[in-house]
Amino acid sequence: MIVDAHFHCWRLARGDYGWLTPALAPIHRDITIDDWLRVARPFGVQGGVLVQAAPTEAETAFLLEQAAAEPAVVGVVGWVDLLAPDAPARITRLAAHPKLKALRPMLHDLPDPQWMLQPALEPALRAMVEDGLAFDALVRPAHLAPLLTFCRRHPDLRVVVDHCAKPDIAARQWQPWADEMAQLANESAAVCKLSGLLTEAGPAPPTRAVQPWALHVLAHFGPERTLWGSDWPVLELAAPYAAWWSETEALLAPLDIPARTAVLGGTAQRIYRL
Repeated sequence: MIVDAHFHCWRLARGDYGWLTPALAPIHRDITIDDWLRVARPFGVQGGVLVQAAPTEAETAFLLEQAAAEPAVVGVVGWVDLLAPDAPARITRLAAHPKLKALRPMLHDLPDPQWMLQPALEPALRAMVEDGLAFDALVRPAHLAPLLTFCRRHPDLRVVVDHCAKPDIAARQWQPWADEMAQLANESAAVCKLSGLLTEAGPAPPTRAVQPWALHVLAHFGPERTLWGSDWPVLELAAPYAAWWSETEALLAPLDIPARTAVLGGTAQRIYRL
């Protein structure tokens, strides 16, 4: 099964998407799961993981409600206030929903890259392990060193690096991102989403603009620890769904069938327990 391991839907009137302003005109509109299906299904995508876009439990409830009505949504990555005194109970309550597969603090919006290392998070992280949830790490390159420490401290927590840690491809950022991603791959069990790269390359990037970064991830994480996602509709800030699918086909062409199958669905199914 081909799985798009990262897509969004939202309803603007809900009012908790602080980052989603009219300045982002191409995506400042209501997005439904049916909208995603229309762009994804022509490329053989059969399932998708719906990912939070607002730091509220209300939005997570909204996503779970949407997912419950659509079999093609095979999982949800939600949000919980991991520092709340009752965070473990909140996590356990949400984890009772069969489609909740992971939680994602919006780390890239927090001013302190070390935020994830504070001891106050320990009860929530233990609850995530006990309830079988993965941790989606929405990070930038500045977070990679702390993230490695985080992974070492929590070896039982399945960690998914979103968007290859968002290197600034438009500015040709390579180091220290490249070395730190290699170290994370070599010294932890984290997996990495092959997603979000076209957006980091800027509006209407040229063909193969992201190839060096994507190939670096594949080389170090390997197909069994790489999962493909579209980041649609945020993707539309740079290119249509078809363009990212074409880029993906070119990137995966040298791999054998089992390796391509892993990246395009097998890894997501294993890590998110779909």
